[in-house]
Amino acid sequence: MNQEKPENQNRKRKTSIQEVVREATAGGVVYRINNHGDLQILLFQDARDRWTIPKGHVEDGETAQETAIREIGEEVGLFGIEPVCWLGKVNFRYRRVNTLVLMTMQTYLFRAGKSSKPKKEDWMHDARWFDFEEAIELVEYEDIGKLMLLAKNRLRQRGEIK
Repeated sequence: MNQEKPENQNRKRKTSIQEVVREATAGGVVYRINNHGDLQILLFQDARDRWTIPKGHVEDGETAQETAIREIGEEVGLFGIEPVCWLGKVNFRYRRVNTLVLMTMQTYLFRAGKSSKPKKEDWMHDARWFDFEEAIELVEYEDIGKLMLLAKNRLRQRGEIK
C-alpha cells in the first residue's frame, strides 16, 4: 500500500504573526547628466542581488530628507549631492520571523556631479551608474521604478533633459 503524505505536511509551518511594527525610512533617486548629456541613475546591488536605490531608517531628530542624504553618503559614498524635489512615498511590507513590518519610504530626487564615483559597502555586491533605460530594467521594485519615471518627467519639466 502506497502511503503518500499530503503535500502540505512536507512544508514547514511558519510561525504566526505576533507583532506588527511600522518603520519610517527615506531614500533617494540620485542622478547625473554625463558628458554626453545622458541621464544616469545610481543603483546598488544588495546582498540578495537586487538592484535598488540607497535608503535607510529615519533616526530620532532627523527629517526624511536628512535621512536620505545621510544614507546615500553612508551606503554609496556620495556626498555633496543637491536635493531637487520630493518624489513620493512607497509602502512595503515584509515578514521578519514572527513580525509583520510595515515600512514607508519617503523618496527624494538628488543631483550628483558628473564625476561622482559611488563606493559600495561591504554587504553590497555592486554600486554604479546606469543609463536611465537600463536602470529602469534592473531596479527590483516596481514602485521605485515608477518614482524613477516620475523623476525623469520632473527633470524634463525643469529643462535638464530632453
